[in-house]
Amino acid sequence: MSKKIILLVVASIIGLSALSLIQARLIQNTYALRKEAFIDKTSEIVGKIGSYATPIDSISDAISNTFLKDLDKFTVNLLSKEMLLNRLKAINDSLNPRFISEYKKEIKGKSLNYDLKYHKILQSIILVDSLKTDTLYFDKEAKDLRLVGYDFENDPELRLGTSTWETSRSFERKLSGKTRKGKYDVVFKTVNYMNIDGWNSIILTEMRGLLIFSFCIFLFVIGLFYYSIKNLITQKKIADIKTDFINNITHELKTPLATLSLATKMLKRQDLNAQNNFAESTIETIERQNIRLQKLVDQVLNNSLGYNEIELQKESVSLNDFVLEIVDDFLISNKDIPLTNVMCDYDVLIEVDKFYMSTVLSNILENAVKYGGTELKVQLKHNKGIEIIISDNGIGISKKDIQQIFNKFFRAENKDIHNVKGLGLGLYYSNQIIKAHNGTISVKSEKGKGTTFSIKLPLD
Repeated sequence: MSKKIILLVVASIIGLSALSLIQARLIQNTYALRKEAFIDKTSEIVGKIGSYATPIDSISDAISNTFLKDLDKFTVNLLSKEMLLNRLKAINDSLNPRFISEYKKEIKGKSLNYDLKYHKILQSIILVDSLKTDTLYFDKEAKDLRLVGYDFENDPELRLGTSTWETSRSFERKLSGKTRKGKYDVVFKTVNYMNIDGWNSIILTEMRGLLIFSFCIFLFVIGLFYYSIKNLITQKKIADIKTDFINNITHELKTPLATLSLATKMLKRQDLNAQNNFAESTIETIERQNIRLQKLVDQVLNNSLGYNEIELQKESVSLNDFVLEIVDDFLISNKDIPLTNVMCDYDVLIEVDKFYMSTVLSNILENAVKYGGTELKVQLKHNKGIEIIISDNGIGISKKDIQQIFNKFFRAENKDIHNVKGLGLGLYYSNQIIKAHNGTISVKSEKGKGTTFSIKLPLD
């Protein structure tokens, strides 16, 4: 992969990551706004519960009136601070079931699609008289003494705020036959909380359309990015393959053309034409090079066919005899290559196109020699079908290249072998021929340890 493509990929990933962060931030902000609006709306609903002259308002009045009478006793030392708080808690506990019952009635009239609960927590009671200021109760976190409402864990995000009740009180009380007068101010402060089960899920459900749309857009961008990069890399590979193919075929064509040019010039020389058999020999050279050129052109044309376009002329042949014939022809031009041939235990008749199948086996054998094979082995196996195995001890094929070995125009990179001629069409063409026979061809290889091709054909 070129540096430009790598830089483009890196830049695209950075851009995609930035876009994802921006989208995540926008969703986060939208969630925060939706949450704020939801809490404000719910707080407003709770705030309207227990308005003036309602049963809940009456309960609140009963609690406050009872507490003031107890506070009168406290100021004349008839109740201790602990007793005062216990009596406050007792009156709230006794009236709380009625409070919850009335609260449910009012909430039911709101037609909410979620369960909204509420409670009031005592934060402080401060008593002020002419002599001193007395803090009867103080809880900074306001979490211990629940007055009325449901029992639940406080959520800071669902805090409704504080309520402060202030009053000035004057009273008279007879003690030991004497009338005592008292006057004081009291500041009663509470913290209100609400509770909604799964309120985060409720907000996310409301945002469902936005989340699905955002996710689809994100997947679309990812897919577009992947397709664009993959297409770019594919185009780059195709361009490299075309360049390599043009270079290879140019090299292949130059040799016979140069020979033809030289032979033509020699025919024009009269001093050489006078020699015996010179013209005949030169014409034979021209014919050979002409045939070579024709084969190169035919190879390119034939390899443009797909397996479904190849017209087979099948005939019944002996597997052992057919393979032996191809091996013998191969050994004529490769006498120094040791080749082990393992035939089937008994002869098998197969239906193949002899010309095309010979081309496949010859291609594989010739490639083995081209790429460093000094020892070859051909094995025939017969089970439910036919398997032809051709192994060599050549330089092998890398894992990266083995996945593309049957692609058109592909030639494996081998730094150890130089000047290997070819157009990168042989194995592609062989694969198409095997597919046309309804068979499969596979390859196993390890760098530096040779290569094994396996051809499997069905028995028709």
